[in-house]
Order: sequence, then structure tokens, then C-alpha cells
Amino acid sequence: MSPLWNTAHAQGSTHVVMPGETMVEVFWNAVALRGPRLMMREKKLGIWRGWTWHETGDAVRQLAMGLAAHGFAPGDCASILANTRLEWVLADMAVLSAGGVSNGIYPTDAASQVQYQCEDSSTTVLFVEDEEQLDKALVTREQLPKLKLIVVMDMEGLTRFNDPMVISLDQLREEGAAFDAANAGLFEQRVHSRRPEDLAILIYTSGTTGKPKGAMHSHAALVYIVRGYNQVLRQDETDERMLFLPLCHVAERLGGQYFSIYTGTVFNFVENPDTVPENVREIAPTTFTAVPRVWEKFYSAVTIAIAEAGVFQQWVYRQCMAVGYAVCDRVLAQQAVPLWLKAAFHVANLLALNNVRRMMGVQRARILVTGAAPISPELVRWYLALGLPMLEVWGQTESCGGSTAMPIQRIKLGSIGTACPFNEVMVDPNTQELLIRGPNVFMGYLNQPEKTAETVDAQGWLHTGDVGSVDADGYFRITDRMKDIIITAGGKNITPSEWENELKFSPYVTDAVVIGDKRAYLTVIIMIDLDNVEKFAQDRDVPFSNYASLTRAAEVQALIQAEIETVNRKFARVEQIKHFRLLDTQLTAEDDELTPTMKLKRKFVEQKYKDMIEEMYRA
Repeated sequence: MSPLWNTAHAQGSTHVVMPGETMVEVFWNAVALRGPRLMMREKKLGIWRGWTWHETGDAVRQLAMGLAAHGFAPGDCASILANTRLEWVLADMAVLSAGGVSNGIYPTDAASQVQYQCEDSSTTVLFVEDEEQLDKALVTREQLPKLKLIVVMDMEGLTRFNDPMVISLDQLREEGAAFDAANAGLFEQRVHSRRPEDLAILIYTSGTTGKPKGAMHSHAALVYIVRGYNQVLRQDETDERMLFLPLCHVAERLGGQYFSIYTGTVFNFVENPDTVPENVREIAPTTFTAVPRVWEKFYSAVTIAIAEAGVFQQWVYRQCMAVGYAVCDRVLAQQAVPLWLKAAFHVANLLALNNVRRMMGVQRARILVTGAAPISPELVRWYLALGLPMLEVWGQTESCGGSTAMPIQRIKLGSIGTACPFNEVMVDPNTQELLIRGPNVFMGYLNQPEKTAETVDAQGWLHTGDVGSVDADGYFRITDRMKDIIITAGGKNITPSEWENELKFSPYVTDAVVIGDKRAYLTVIIMIDLDNVEKFAQDRDVPFSNYASLTRAAEVQALIQAEIETVNRKFARVEQIKHFRLLDTQLTAEDDELTPTMKLKRKFVEQKYKDMIEEMYRA
């Protein structure tokens, strides 16, 4: 057993934790069996408040019957336009319990995007978070004749608002309780109205290359995947996790909400996206799933904190990390760790490593999971050296999330792990595209049979669009997206994500897009890490007035140039970056350049910043 981590609790289990053939049945069986135990927590006005399974069940039942009272029928679709919050889960489970289809809409979507999804999904009820999201609904409702009801979760600023189509979530609960009392047996009929093969949820793709596509997932697939996840990385009622990624995204919807409902893992809601670092330290989750950008931010925060520490503290950190790396490298190489090194690692824990883990809020974490985007192998190695098992998973919206996972018993850096036992994964011998097949593969795209036929072939293989390879041990590697591979003017194939991941390991870089298809050389557009670059400038008395002037400062330009040169040394000359530009606008999730998981959209960036790119090549 490695001195880095305990693998016992992470072993998969084929035991059926919670019976049920639909996600609705799983939920209500869990309510009956776990009743008074803690299910989830939220923080409001600085105070954490817990919800038991019984309390949650009461709220869900009342909301489901409130929907029924307003004519919501089995098979109807309801959409949820809100950030990740407790009411999102209540609304989602209420829609499913009423026999409906649940769809999530990103709160960063514009009104036109909300209209498209509601129209495409035939939404009849729309849950909105607050006044801001309500405005989008009101702007688009005249173009949505099927929309009958808008339910507002947070009525702040709307106490005097009066509209016959709009009610509060609390009012829906009250009406549902009265309707339930007057219609004995109706609720039970609704709960059992759905069959395993019926459509349960829609998850819309980001639509970076056209209109978003609604991926359809059945109840059978949802139940199958949460049971499958437990075969890979077991969770139980002793675990705690955070829900903070968008619940519209497959990762948090399946791997967070539904997986936790199945296993009994307590899930905690952060106050808002900006309080994630603070809330992590309060919650100290035992299992933590995040996208690479979150892991990069944690690493950057530690790096900057160490840089600000005293000379002696810096020396202690370096020595302790050296011990951690020595142990990590032996474990990765499947070599025995000598007793003296185990003892040294124990001392390193006491001197520094425990404090670093506590600083991030992951001192109780037995598993860290990263996915949804490529991650630097060196960043994974840093977490492993801290004694934190970081496991990469890979999958897609269309495969119900994770289809490969890194075995904790043998981690291979740069790999996405082996095929999960619940599905098949293979590399197409002709195109090197990764293919997935299994009961977790989606039902198809709503209203788009042609796109479905392009994505799933006659043998049931899901064509992922990712190019990769597999080694003799069954470990897969992603080379890049098929559409993202760069072929230079000299005919050299370049995988931009490999270079970008190396650069994002820098605490001063948040994201990067490498350019060079059909070009003589490579260039890159970079988004800086504001907090760390700002601190760099302040420590050196570099004058700047705003974000744009910060990116233009000569010292900042030189800083990023040095980071690029460090990465360039790892690549052949033809793969090195010749010129770069910094984005002079601070991007947020509302900007079109970013996906909901905060990744730069390559094609969008190439189009929007075409003049900037051409300037680099004229240079």
C-alpha cells in the first residue's frame, strides 16, 4: 500500500446501494430508507443549514403536485434556468417525480439561447433563479406558445411584481400541498408513470459549432451510470462533496447530484462561484470533482503563498515537496517505497504538506477527480506529491459522463485511464478516433435524427471526435479533438492541447489557444491569471490602471514571454511558439469566448481575434 494514499475506501463496488429502475424510484427509495439522515446542506446569510432526506422529500412532493395542479402532464418538459443551488435539485426531482422531462439551461445563456432551448424542448414550465433570469423569460415568452408557467426561486426585488404566468417557488409548494390533499393516490401514479426506457433528462451541448443539440438520456441510462460510477470510485454515506459546477453540465448532474442521491453522499452547495475557495475550507470534502481550471487555481494560490513566505518556510516547503515527489515517482513506477522514505514522507506531512492540504481545504479528501478538459500531467504529479490521489476521467455528454477512469492502484500520468467496466472503449484503427459503446450511450439528439446518425453508427459505437491511442495495459490517451489538430504549412501534425496544458501549469496563465493550422509557425493567444499577475505587478511597482493596461505592461509581457520560453524548451523547434498576444479583456462565464466550464472556445477565439492573429503572422 502506498504511503501517499489509502486505496481501500476507493475500491469499486458492484453492490446495488439503492434499488430502483428509474431515477425517480431510486430517489424515493432513498427518502424512505435514509429519512432523518442528512442529505444536503446550503449556506445562506453565513449559516449552514442541513436538509434531511425527509425534508427534501416533502418539498419535492409538494412541488411535483404543484406542477400537476398547473396541468403539467407526464412526458411534458420543464426547464431550469439557475445557478447551482439547492432549489435546482428540488425542482429537478419534482419534475421527474411528476413524470416529466427535466432540462437545465445555463444561467449565463442569453435570452435568445433560452428561447431556442425552450422552443426545441417544448418546455411548458420554466423555473428561473431570480429577477435577472426572469427578465430573459419575460422577453422570450411571446415566442414560446407552449410555455404556461414561470416559477421564480428567489423573489428578492419582486415582491410587488404581478403577472398571471409567474409564481414563486414557495407558492408552487403551497398549491401542491393543497392539490395533493385533494387528490389521494395521484402522486404515487405520477412517480410510477415513467418506465426505464422513457426519456428523463435533456442535456444540451454547448453549440460551439452551431445550434446546441439536446442529448436525450433515459431513466435506465441514469440508473445504469450511477451504479457504474460506484464500480469505479465508491462513495457512501460517510462521504461529503460539493456541488458547484453547473448542474446543466453532465459532470455535476450525473457525477454530483444523481451519484450522491444513489450513494447517500452528503452534498454541499457553495454560496456562489466566487466563494468556492472559502467554502472548500469550510466543507473539507472527502471526494472532490472539479475541472482543470479549479485545480490550476488552487496550485497557483499555493505557489503565490509560498513565494510570499519567509526564506526558511520556502526552504522547508521545497524539501518536503522533494520528498513527496520522490515517493510519488516510485509509486508511479510501481516500485517499492523504502522504509526510510516512508518515514521522511511522514515528517514532510507534519512539517508542511498537511498545512498545504489544509490551506486548500482538501485535508480530508481521499479522492480528487479531474475531467471535462485536458490537464497538465505535471499538475497531477504535484497533487500526488502532496499525498492526494488525483484521478483523471474522460467521457462526454452523450455517454452520460465518464467512460474511462484512472485506476487508483496504478496511475499513469498523461493518460485518461482504462475503460470503465460498464462500457466498451476502443480506438478506430483507421481514424484513431475514440469510440464508446454501452447502455450509457444516449438515446440521440432531440429533433435531430441526422446528427444522431452521424454520431452513433449502426453497431452502436458513439463517435466522440477525440483522437487518441491505447497502450498494452489498456490505458487510453487523448491526442486532441479531431477538429483541433493543427497541420502546419510544412505538413507537421501538432496537438495544441499538449502545449496549452504545459503553459497552463504556470501560475500566471489561466488559459491559452495555440494557432498554426496551415501556417508556417505556431502562435498563441493567452488569458492571464488576474490575481497572480496583479500581485506580480504590485510587488514590482509596475504601474497599471485596469486589466487592459496590466496586460500591456512591458514587465507583464516579459513575464509571459519567460513562461513561454520555459515551455518551448520541452518541444521540438517546429512545435515551439514564435509569437504571443494577451487578451486585454477579463473574460467571465457570460462571455461567448468561454464555455460553461470556463474553457476558451478555440474556433470562436480564432474567428473573433482574427485581426490579432494575422498581426502575429505579419510580425
